[in-house]
Amino acid sequence: MTTNPSPSPAPARRTPAGAAVLREDVTEAIRAAVVEELAAVGFARMSIEGIARRAGVGKTAVYRRWKSKLHLVLDLVGAFAAEGLPVPATGTLYGDVRALLEVMSHVLRHPVASAVIPDLLVEAARNPEIADAVRGALLDGERRMAEGIVSEAVARGELPCGVDAGRALDLAIGPLYWRQVVVRDEVPAAHLDDLARSVVAGLVAAGPERD
Repeated sequence: MTTNPSPSPAPARRTPAGAAVLREDVTEAIRAAVVEELAAVGFARMSIEGIARRAGVGKTAVYRRWKSKLHLVLDLVGAFAAEGLPVPATGTLYGDVRALLEVMSHVLRHPVASAVIPDLLVEAARNPEIADAVRGALLDGERRMAEGIVSEAVARGELPCGVDAGRALDLAIGPLYWRQVVVRDEVPAAHLDDLARSVVAGLVAAGPERD
């Protein structure tokens, strides 16, 4: 009596090449290369080829992660914004404002802020998608800090209810950004002390926001 041979096992299915796990070290190398490329040539002249060359990878490695240089830069700015900023808690309005200025002075020395964001602000005037991303990176964390500082100052009785946190942010960050990023002048500790006193005096004098 002849028996049918048992069916051969099905060949193992290969994982598609495109499904390979993206190496984090390569991703970080590309992000670092973007910062260097933006600082060197600006957004308009930046290219995927130049980024890949700086990162020591092929263009395919870049395109597997981002479909264009715009999406790559938006990811970079988003990652910078997502780092988050601690809300100062010194116990006084002056101390909190001074701490805010110290943190922001440090942030503005970061390559993304000092070299990349000024160039992106120029591009933002022509591209709403870039404008939204840069606005989020520049404002979201700082606004949260300003709101926390004003709220605590109101609770302590140092400021009246209704003080605009946005005004606090403008008074504090505007002059600092101008001096450190636009003019690129030194910002000694004494300057931060004076600026903190000016911000506090401005908030106290201005009082609550009026319609």
